[in-house]
Amino acid sequence: MTYYKQCLTKPLNPQYRGGIATNPELEHGSEGWEGFGDSKIEWRESEDKDNKFIVAHKRVHAFHSPSQTFFLEKDKIYTFSAWLQVSHGNESIFAIFKSKSALHKAGTVVAHSGCWSMLKGGISVHKSERFELYFESNNTNIEIWVDNISLQPFTVKQWKSHIDHSVEKIRKNHVKLRLVDVNGKPLVNTSVLIRQRKNHFQFGCAINSNILTNSGYQKWFTSRQFTVTTFENEMKWYSTESNRGVEDYSVADGMLKWAKNHKLSVRGHNVLWNDPKYQVGWLNSLSNHDFKQAVDKRINSIVSRYAGQLIAWDVVNENLHFNYFESRLGSKVDLFRKISARDSRTPLFLNEYNTIEEPRDMASSPDKYIQKIKQIKAQGYNGPLGIGLEAHFNKPNLAYMRASIDKLATTGLPIWLTEVDVGGSGPRQARYLDQVLREGYGHPAVKGIVLWAGWKPEGCYRMCLTDNNFKNLPTGDVVDKFLSELKLKKDLSVMTDDKGYFETKLHHGDYKLRINYSSLRLNNLYGAKESGFQVTNALDRIQPVQIITI
Repeated sequence: MTYYKQCLTKPLNPQYRGGIATNPELEHGSEGWEGFGDSKIEWRESEDKDNKFIVAHKRVHAFHSPSQTFFLEKDKIYTFSAWLQVSHGNESIFAIFKSKSALHKAGTVVAHSGCWSMLKGGISVHKSERFELYFESNNTNIEIWVDNISLQPFTVKQWKSHIDHSVEKIRKNHVKLRLVDVNGKPLVNTSVLIRQRKNHFQFGCAINSNILTNSGYQKWFTSRQFTVTTFENEMKWYSTESNRGVEDYSVADGMLKWAKNHKLSVRGHNVLWNDPKYQVGWLNSLSNHDFKQAVDKRINSIVSRYAGQLIAWDVVNENLHFNYFESRLGSKVDLFRKISARDSRTPLFLNEYNTIEEPRDMASSPDKYIQKIKQIKAQGYNGPLGIGLEAHFNKPNLAYMRASIDKLATTGLPIWLTEVDVGGSGPRQARYLDQVLREGYGHPAVKGIVLWAGWKPEGCYRMCLTDNNFKNLPTGDVVDKFLSELKLKKDLSVMTDDKGYFETKLHHGDYKLRINYSSLRLNNLYGAKESGFQVTNALDRIQPVQIITI
């Protein structure tokens, strides 16, 4: 789960030693490589003879590039990487796999002249057949240089095994605890029960106003022990001020109160939404002066009202696909600083779709996302910032999803999957949802996941978890199984050793420890005593902790 963001004078070795790629380091001339279509290619060496690579030159079409043919199998997941350079300037380059029946974009990168950039992505194919790998750039005036290519297949079982290993490493820790009495005397050979109170990973589901009035919905939701939620529409501008100057936050207020009563964290969704289709009708007819005043009033109203009560703000929803507010306010408008001035502690998020779902969508590619983050910081915002990935999937491309999160993780910012759903229905939809949840949870950069499955009697947005009687659908069973794996299924029984220590491995979270003094053969009036402790990701090894119990 690594991505090299630096542009290097010499590319790093190919991942997995090239996998199934022939001549991945180009040490054997152009063996295994040919020009795609009528491309003109040649093998070259660096001036110091220390690096060999292949070049597409005299390009006429976007697809003119080096190419290699692979037989790809339907039921496998393929990770792909390559190091790319262009002859001059900076250009976006796609990696593409083409067969007689399909074309798959595996990833993209902005390549530079004078140094090598890593393209990392992946594909899964719909049927087993031969595919031609090639690279594409719309600027035909540049040469495309390619080196250190890797294509590595994994079975679904192997992929899942890697995720399980990652979860053990990043979501759990060994703990070593020592029990002593008030005099420092260790409690030896003592029976101890450990109960999990809370998992530190934030996992939840969106809700809508039906949660305030439907007892069945409430019962189903609260019994899942979700820790976080988002309101689907109730905080959006068109919900709180449908008529100009008449604000109504009563529904959002009621939902926030309900969430607090059930110890749920809430993501603020959203301050503004950049899609022109979802603006309050009266906003479009305003003059530029009145438009600016309306936006300032909106920001002041909602952010001031809920300041300090939320764990995140989605600032300008879908800011990479649309520019409605920039087109009216000017491209230099700094909405992040405006919002932070009214709520400086709450992290501000971009929130986008297709960044991890769809490699064909250049508007919100990981490179574009990172470019936007740099722009926000360059405008002077230096407060807490987060990456929101909506994660609206059809059939997930798990290798591309992982590679994209790897690239975004180089920013060091917290990453959330904010609106997770999967299209379709039945077992396939459930299977894909399970894959997405596990992929997100298994990545160390992902700090939280919110499902976009608020219940409505007329039907959910794209994915329901229950029917209208709140009986689980297959997707609901997936969620329940996932939740069950975040917690101890029952109290864990351990015994201290002859020095008062015990050790075990636990999820990051809050725990309650209960000591049975009858095991010490003391007076039964002591009964049982409780104490608490935390397991966090700050511990990378076993570390003894004293807990005074009497």
